Amino acid sequence: MNHEQNVTTGRKNRTKEHLKSAFIKLVKEKGYHAVTVKDIVDTAAYNRSTFYVHYQDKIELAEDLRCSMLQGLEESVGKPYTPGHKVYTANLHAPSFNIVSYIYEHRDFFELIKYEDTLPGLHTEFPQTILKIYKEQFIFETINDMPVNMDYFKRYTAYGFHGLLIHWIRQGFRESQEDFIKEVIELTRTHIYSVQYVKE
Repeated sequence: MNHEQNVTTGRKNRTKEHLKSAFIKLVKEKGYHAVTVKDIVDTAAYNRSTFYVHYQDKIELAEDLRCSMLQGLEESVGKPYTPGHKVYTANLHAPSFNIVSYIYEHRDFFELIKYEDTLPGLHTEFPQTILKIYKEQFIFETINDMPVNMDYFKRYTAYGFHGLLIHWIRQGFRESQEDFIKEVIELTRTHIYSVQYVKE
């Protein structure tokens, strides 16, 4: 990619980011269904034709926003782990929960979960993404190697974690990331002996 293409791509991405943050702000203010393309371009200080260069309509914008954020969530998880390396929950520490830092860093977006009239699919896809992460990226060992139905176990822990995240988000991130992660680690130690990251 030459320099000019780089600049154009950078500008395009920047425009999309501006449209997305204007959209997030508007959904919080008036609810997803009430937001119009005109609202979005007015808030982002662009004209309509700029919007249509990037998106057909607000549905496509909402989809791009939801998918890119949840994909980012999936990709953020593995950063602290070495694939195939077993981590004992007794030794877990804050950096192991990069997923929490990702949510906090993008809290503007994740706060959309608090709203009823929000991005279509967000309420169902957020927990499904966490379950997908548990299913595809990790192998868990139970305390004392207790035999369990691992599919159920992963659902149980993923939805439990999801519940804690929702609570943290709804409380307006009142607890610091460190304190929140500390609570999650303590709970994890009650039923998980070791965690192995397996996604390459």
